[in-house]
Amino acid sequence: MAFHRTGRAHARARRLASCTALALASGLLLTGTAGTATAADGTSAPTPDRTLIEQPAPTVELPQGQLPKKRNRLSTDTTQNTTPGPTRHDFTGDGWSDLLYRGLDGNYYVKRSEDPANDIQLGLSTSGGVKFKDVIPVGDQNGDGTADVLTLHPYGSLTLTGTYGSGSSYTYWSGSGWNIYNKVLSVGDVDGDAKFDVLARTHAGDLYLYRGTGSAYAPLQTRVKVGTGWHIYDQLVGVSDANGDGLGDLYARTPNGDLFFYAGTGNAAAPFKARVKVGTGWHIYNQLSSSDDITDDNRPELLARTTLGAMYIYGTDATTGRPTARVLWSDSSWNNADLIAGAGGNPGTGKSEILGLDRNGTLFRYFSRNNGTLTARAQWSDVGGWAGSRVHFPSSLDDNGHADLLEVYEGHLISYAPDEPVLIGRGWGAFNTLTGVGDLTGDGKGDLLARTSGGVLYLYRGDGQGYAFAGRTSVGSGWGVYNSLVGAGDITGDGRADLLARTSGGTLYLYAGTGNANAPFKARVKVGTGWQTYSKLVAPGDITGDGRADLLAVTSGGTLYRYITTHTGTANPFTTRANMGTGWNTYTQLH
Repeated sequence: MAFHRTGRAHARARRLASCTALALASGLLLTGTAGTATAADGTSAPTPDRTLIEQPAPTVELPQGQLPKKRNRLSTDTTQNTTPGPTRHDFTGDGWSDLLYRGLDGNYYVKRSEDPANDIQLGLSTSGGVKFKDVIPVGDQNGDGTADVLTLHPYGSLTLTGTYGSGSSYTYWSGSGWNIYNKVLSVGDVDGDAKFDVLARTHAGDLYLYRGTGSAYAPLQTRVKVGTGWHIYDQLVGVSDANGDGLGDLYARTPNGDLFFYAGTGNAAAPFKARVKVGTGWHIYNQLSSSDDITDDNRPELLARTTLGAMYIYGTDATTGRPTARVLWSDSSWNNADLIAGAGGNPGTGKSEILGLDRNGTLFRYFSRNNGTLTARAQWSDVGGWAGSRVHFPSSLDDNGHADLLEVYEGHLISYAPDEPVLIGRGWGAFNTLTGVGDLTGDGKGDLLARTSGGVLYLYRGDGQGYAFAGRTSVGSGWGVYNSLVGAGDITGDGRADLLARTSGGTLYLYAGTGNANAPFKARVKVGTGWQTYSKLVAPGDITGDGRADLLAVTSGGTLYRYITTHTGTANPFTTRANMGTGWNTYTQLH
C-alpha cells in the first residue's frame, strides 16, 4: 500500500532541517533565501546568494504483512493461563492486540488485527514536529478502552498520551529527567497488582522499576533499584506474560545473539527470577519487540525484524516462556518502519542521512532506507549555487531528529532555515573542523565540536533549538594529529554519542562519550589501521534500523563502502565493509 504525503506541517517552521523525514527525502523542501542572516539578539550578517530547491513529495511505502490468524482458545488447556489478560497494544478498543509503528515519513500508524490491510494513522500529540525518541505502549490508563503510550522526548521528558480509536490523542502527564536512562520499557505487571509497570536502565547498566499506579494523571510510583550489570544487553523486550503465571516477563539479548528469559516474581523489590538462556543466534535481527497476544492464545509473541526488513513471529511456550519456532510474517517491507513501539533496542535519533556538495557547487542529499542502503540522491540546490561554500551537516541541533544545514561564511556560522538564514555567531572562521556527533552533555540536545588550526578542540553546548550555543568548553589540545573527526550517534552501545578520529597514517580511534560536558570523552581506543585508503569518512547516523551509528567511507577512486556497527566492543566495533557503489568522488564534501 502506498500513500502521498499532503498537508503535513513542517517539523519546525523556522528550520530547514526540520523538513527531512524520509517522506520528504526528495521533496517538500522550502527555498532558502539570500541576503541577511539575523541572530536571535537582532544582530545580522551578510550571506551569499544561496538557494534550496522545493520539490514534490514522493510516494512512501508502508510495511506490509497480514497479522497471524487467531488461534482457538482451549478451555481444557491447563498448561496456560486461560483467562484473557489486558493488552498494552489495543489501540482500537476491540479487545485485540494491534501493532503501532512510525513510518519513514514520521507519521504513526496502527496495523490492526481486525483489518490488517488498512493501517490507520494515529495522531500522537506533538508540538513543532518533535520526533519522539521512543514510544512505549502501556495499556489503557485513562479508562477509555484503548491503549495509551509513553512518549520519550529527545530532551528527556516522558509523557503519558491517551490514544483513541478515532486516531486522536491527548496528553495526561509528563515528567522530566528521563535522559539519565538509555532504555525505558513496559513489562506488563511484574509486581502482581494488575497494573502495568515500567523499567528504566541507566547508561552504566543499573535497572530501576517504576510501579504503575493505574492513574493517567500520576501513572508511576517512585523508582526502586532492582539490578545492576544490565549494560551487557543490547535489547530488552517486556512482555505481558510468557509463561502463563499472570505476571509480566522480560527477554534480554546480548550483542552476540544470546537470548535470555527473566520470569516475573510478583515481588517489586526483586521482580525477576534468575535468567534462563532460551536461544542463540538472535543477533541476526536488528530489532526485537512484542505486541502482546496477537494470536489470541493468551500468551505474547516475540516479533523479530532483520536488517533487510523481513519480520518473523515467535510464539512463547506455555510453561517455560521459551520462544517457539519462528513464522515468517512479512519478507521485506518492515524496514519502512522507522520505529516499532516497544522495540527492544536503545533508541537513537539525530541523523539518518548524508549531504554531498559536488564539484559544480550543487547540493545533494541521500536518506537512509533503514536497511543499510541509501535512497537515490535528491538535488537540493540550484546548479552551482553553493560553489566554494564550506558546509556542515551535524546531527540534529533541535528536537526534530534530523540533520541541520550549516555554513561558515566570512567567519559567520549560518543555519539555513526556510524563511531566512539564521545567524548563529561570529568568529567561526578560526576553526578548521566542525563536527556534530549528537548529545555530548547528557541533556539530550545536539552539540557541536570545533577544532582550531592549532589543534585545540572545543565543545559548544546546543540550546536545543538551533538558534545558539552556550559558551564553549575546551576538550583539550593535540587534536591536530587527526585529519578526520566524524560521528553521529552511539557506536559503543551505551546510548551516548561517540566520536571517531583518524590520523594521517590511517589509524582510527574511538572516543566514547561520557555525557559529561566537562570531560565529554573517555580515553581513546584504537579500532583499526589502514583507514588512510579512504579520502573521506562520513557519518550517516543509523542506516540499518538498530539504533546504532554506522560509518561510510569513500576511496580516492570514488568507491563507497559501508561499515555497520556491531556493539561487540570498542576494539572492533564494525562489520566487514560492504561495497555500496562507485562515482562518489564527484563530491568535494560529504557529511
